[in-house]
Amino acid sequence: MEYGMTPELEKFRAEVSEFVAANKPAIAVKAGVRSAEDAEDLALLKEWTGKLFAAGYVGADWPEEHGGKGSAHSSEKDVVVGEELARGRAPAAIQGAAHLVSHALIDFGTEEQRQKYLPGIRSGELIFCQLFSEPSSGSDLASLRTKAVPTEDGGFKVTGQKVWTTNGHWADYGYLLARTDPEAPKHRGISAFIVDMRLPGVEVRPLREMTGTSDFNEVFLDNVELGPDALIGELNRGWMIANSSLGHERSGAATSVVRLQQNIEALKDLAKNVTRNGRPAIEDGAVQERIGELAAAVAANSAMVYANISRWSRKTERPYDAPMAKLMFSELGVDIARFALELSGEAGILVEGDSNAVDRGRWQDEFLYARAYTIAGGSSEIMRNLIAERGLAMPR
Repeated sequence: MEYGMTPELEKFRAEVSEFVAANKPAIAVKAGVRSAEDAEDLALLKEWTGKLFAAGYVGADWPEEHGGKGSAHSSEKDVVVGEELARGRAPAAIQGAAHLVSHALIDFGTEEQRQKYLPGIRSGELIFCQLFSEPSSGSDLASLRTKAVPTEDGGFKVTGQKVWTTNGHWADYGYLLARTDPEAPKHRGISAFIVDMRLPGVEVRPLREMTGTSDFNEVFLDNVELGPDALIGELNRGWMIANSSLGHERSGAATSVVRLQQNIEALKDLAKNVTRNGRPAIEDGAVQERIGELAAAVAANSAMVYANISRWSRKTERPYDAPMAKLMFSELGVDIARFALELSGEAGILVEGDSNAVDRGRWQDEFLYARAYTIAGGSSEIMRNLIAERGLAMPR
């Protein structure tokens, strides 16, 4: 059994694994968090999302009146679902941002908002994007500059720019944080909103990344008029609402561990199929030692993540737990992919689509996207600062 798993959970794992194998869409799963490449993939992801919700594998933590599983849900089951999606090389539900906004609506929204948006999220029809990050407010999100100015009819006029918006070019709605009180301390003058991405003044520009795909976007908001019903919760309580919705998600850490484990196995296979000094690279002592080091580090990261999940479920999580696990995962991803490219030799510079590319260009894609993980969700530098300050009590 995996760390912390019980026979009951292993039975649930087998059920999820069988479901994934029978229902996953025919979409190639690449490294990282990727967006649909075309409308056909988007339709498949929407359908897949609806199936995951209907089966109770996503949204199980919602209240029963909105389709949740009630007492049958547990955070451990969420972890199992995340793991099995990764093991089955199946895409996650398209509703990454919708997961966040759904909990914001459930906990702080009006009944009208819940009735309007939650059914579409569960069916996979409504796609949300997250409008949090800004060009000058990356790891320090509370310093955001996008403004929402009250209007005479009780609504708001929004002006600003957001960036790193996954699925922004496909989204129907955005989950927005904007400053509503410029005089208040930076954490207290922020409010949360739902933005119709089709409104006048909303411009979405896809960002082409070094992986060759456009998974992120920058979003410009030019005097976008929102009605009073766009506000989620109380005015100037957006920071608390956003942190509360973010606190519902922990299964992603376990998913990341599985992906590292898969990359270690793929690295072993690569070492068997390429040569070094005229024989399979796996027979070289230095190669064996390096793969062993990386495998041991992945095992350590796995133990750390599951210990963190256990503490989180018991409400004993320490403030430096998540930064430690995230930093280790991010740096390991780069190290594994870099070593794979080194083993590939000259073929390591070939990319997807080249018939001579090793493993159909998998490792080039892994390496390029691994760099993104050292920035996204808090850069490695910020993680080190958090560990130093919160874990080692070092001065700022």
